[in-house]
Formats: sequence, C-alpha cells, structure tokens
Amino acid sequence: MATNTQRIGWIGMGRMGFPMAERLIKAGYQVSIWNRTRSKAEPLAAIGGKVVDKLSQLADVDVLFSIVSTGKDLKEVYFSKDGVLAAGKMPKIVVDCSTISVEDSVDIRKRLKDTHSDFVACPVSGNAKVIKAGKLSAVASGPEAAFRKVSDIVEVFAPSGVSFGGEGELARVCKIAHNVMLGVVIENLIEITLLANKMGVPRHAFLAFMNNSVMGSMFTRYKSPALVNLDWTTTFTPELLRKDLDLGLELGREYDVPMPVTAATREVLQGHFGAAMLKPDPEKYLAGDFAALMETMALAAGMKLTSENKNVPTGLEG
Repeated sequence: MATNTQRIGWIGMGRMGFPMAERLIKAGYQVSIWNRTRSKAEPLAAIGGKVVDKLSQLADVDVLFSIVSTGKDLKEVYFSKDGVLAAGKMPKIVVDCSTISVEDSVDIRKRLKDTHSDFVACPVSGNAKVIKAGKLSAVASGPEAAFRKVSDIVEVFAPSGVSFGGEGELARVCKIAHNVMLGVVIENLIEITLLANKMGVPRHAFLAFMNNSVMGSMFTRYKSPALVNLDWTTTFTPELLRKDLDLGLELGREYDVPMPVTAATREVLQGHFGAAMLKPDPEKYLAGDFAALMETMALAAGMKLTSENKNVPTGLEG
C-alpha cells in the first residue's frame, strides 16, 4: 500500500464519516480518528487507522477533517474545553464536510483565523452507498491556496469531482440548496409513485420507467429499492432533512427569494413527525430513513403499502 505523507486528523464516524475516512486509510494516508463513541472508530484501526482518545491529540496533524451533525457540534469539537483547541493550537488547515448554517460557518472561520488556521468548507453529496461506489462529490469554499493543498485528499473520498465555489461560505450555500432539492425531489417522487401505484401500476415498474427516462437520476435510482420494498434503513434522517429545509428557507427570507415549493415540502415533512408519533414504533420513522415519508403520504392517500419484494437495481452497481 502506498504511503501519503500528509498526516490526517478525522472527527466523526457517522454514516458518512466512517466510509470517507476508510477510503483515505486505504489510499495510504496516516489517519488519526476521534469519535464520541470510540467503538465506532475501532474497526478502522484494523486497516491502519489510529484511534485517539482526546480531540487535543489531533492538533498536530497537517490537515484536520470533520463531519458532524450541526454547527453546535462542530464548535464543541473544535473549541470546547475538551476540543482540539484544548492543546493550545489548531492544525494549519481545517476542512469541514458537515452541512451547517452559513452563520455558524462564518463564526467558526473567524475563530479559526485567530488560531492562524485556514478553514475550508467542503460539504459532500451522497450517502454511504455512494461513497463505497466511488461516486461521492463535493463542493468547497474558503482560501483557494488552502483548498489547492487539500484537493487531492478530498478527491480520494469524492472521486466524482470537487468543485471550488469561491471564498468564504459559498460551499455552505451550495450544500443547503442541494439538500433543499433533495427534500423537494423525494416528496414529489413519492407523490407520483403513489399516484401510479394507487391506479394499479406496480411501484417497481413505474420507477423503472422513471429511472430510464430523462427524468431519472442517480438519486431516483438509488432510492428506488427503498420505495419499492419499504426499506427504511437509515441513510439520512427526517430530522436532518428538516434542519436543512429550515436552513434553506432562512436564506430565502434573508435574501428575498420566494421558496413556496420548499415551504410546502417542509410542512409535509412536519406532518411525518406527527404521524410517526401515532405509530407503535415511532423511532422506526423518526430515526430511520427520510424516505419513510412515503408511508405517511400513503396514509393521507388512503393506501396501505406492502413490500413488493423485488430486486431493484440501485444504479451504483459496478
């Protein structure tokens, strides 16, 4: 295995962070890993990763990566009394792949500048299956010189391409807009699938037609097995989607951009939270995949869904 000389720090071993860091280790990078629950990181030690007990142990790496749920979480792992900065310094380049607000990103950038660290915002597009298929993509913003120093590293886990959006927080804007579209598309895809299904078209047949048409995309293809077989294995939770829709709507209000379709999507999604609480196993629908919205919308349509038990391609094969 080739060895790459940059020493990498990695914070976050969630559904995205684990396979992203795994790709770096397999590419020969020295990766030191911290996760709140250490056991989630330990499998990477078997392939050459180094699991650390304290965030401050990451202060001496060449490049520090992070991917967490919220801006609050990010500030905590960077700046709290138990954070990286507890060592008295930060790495020279810090790259964050989380989806957070522009406001939080601005604040973090200012605080990192005080430590003489360059901050690169670098959110990604995809899920764990997309990462493993080598089809993750990313968008970055911040100091261009710092981005150029880390772009080769980013391309290891985002080989489909890394776009440089410009200075400051522009990558955050791109990712928020991306996830707004994610919410709108899944809702509309569910609506039309239920319409066809209620009129007698099997879901697998309708989605095969859609995926082979000009309207098909990587997203519609890899969500099709879930919609056909009612598999709500988590890729992205309804709570995180709601957070991102709210971030988009906040930007729309701030910049006077009307977003009526986004607003309607957000209200439909909110209904999913209420419907889940009426079920005997609400966590299945709240902590499960956001595509479980299909069952809530089916209920509104007077439909009782069952799995079609079909082997549906994801479009990520091969």
